[in-house]
Amino acid sequence: MPELAEAEFFRKRWHQAALHSPKILRVHTHDEKKLFRTAPASILSAALIHSDYTTSSAAAKQILFRFQRAKNATAPAIDAWLGIHLGMTGELSVFAPTHDPRKHDHLVLYTDAHALVFSDPRMFGRVQFHLGPTGPIWWTQIAPALLSTAFSAEVIAAFLKRRARAPIKAVLLMQERFPGIGNWMADEVLWRAAIHPAQPAGTLRPAEVKKLWSECRNVARLALNTIAGRGDDIPSDLNIAIPDTWLFNHRWKKGGLCPRTRKKLARAEIGGRTTCWSPARQKLHA
Repeated sequence: MPELAEAEFFRKRWHQAALHSPKILRVHTHDEKKLFRTAPASILSAALIHSDYTTSSAAAKQILFRFQRAKNATAPAIDAWLGIHLGMTGELSVFAPTHDPRKHDHLVLYTDAHALVFSDPRMFGRVQFHLGPTGPIWWTQIAPALLSTAFSAEVIAAFLKRRARAPIKAVLLMQERFPGIGNWMADEVLWRAAIHPAQPAGTLRPAEVKKLWSECRNVARLALNTIAGRGDDIPSDLNIAIPDTWLFNHRWKKGGLCPRTRKKLARAEIGGRTTCWSPARQKLHA
C-alpha cells in the first residue's frame, strides 16, 4: 500500500507534467465506479474542464491538486480541489494526450501535452472533490505531518498513554496521529528504535518514547529523500535502490538477517498486520 513517500512520489509525477501544460481540456471518468466519494464524477468533470492547474500537496497517504478557472462572460471564477487517495494499488501516471483510457483508468485529465491518469485495479482508492476558495475539511483535518513541529515527543507520549494496551505496531498505523505510516514504515521505525512490535504502547519507557518519535521523523525524512527524491528531481519509477542498511530490503527475504546484528529476523501477525522484527535487538519487557 502506498505510504507517505509514495504519495509524494506520485504527486510530483503529475505536478511536473501539469506545470508544463496546466490547462485541462477534457476529462474522462468511470462514472459507474464507486471511487468518487464526495461529488459525482459529472460535477468534477464540468468544474475541471477549462481550468488551470496551480499547486499540489501530499499529506499522510493522500494527495491534493488545486485548479483555478478565471472568471469570464459566461462563468464565474472557481477554485477546484481534487483529492486522491491511492488505496492499495492506485497509481498516478502521465501519458501522451492521445491516451485511450484502459479498464482501470478511473480518472484521466487531458491537456494539450499530456494525459494525467489515476488508475486503481482493486478500487480501494478514492477521488474526492471540493469547490470553494478554501481547502476542503477532509484535507485540513489530516493529522500534523511527521516532520512538523506539531508532531512532538510530548504529543506522542500522551497518545500512547491513551492506547496503553494496544501493541505499538498497531498504534503506529493509526493515521490520526501517525499520518502516512504504513506497514513497512512501522516495521522500519520499530527496528531502528529497538522496540518490539508487540510491546504494549503504555509500557514504553520515556527514553523509548523519545526514540520512537525521533525514528518516526528520521524514517519519514529518509523515505521522502530516497523514494520521492529531492526537490523536483524524482526517479523515473518506484523501483528505487533502497540501501541494504535498511530493514526494508531484508524483511521478506527467506532466511533474512537483521542488517545490524546479522541474526535471523522473525515474522508474525501483530495488530492485524504481518510484521517483521529482529529478536536480537527488539525485545519485549514489562
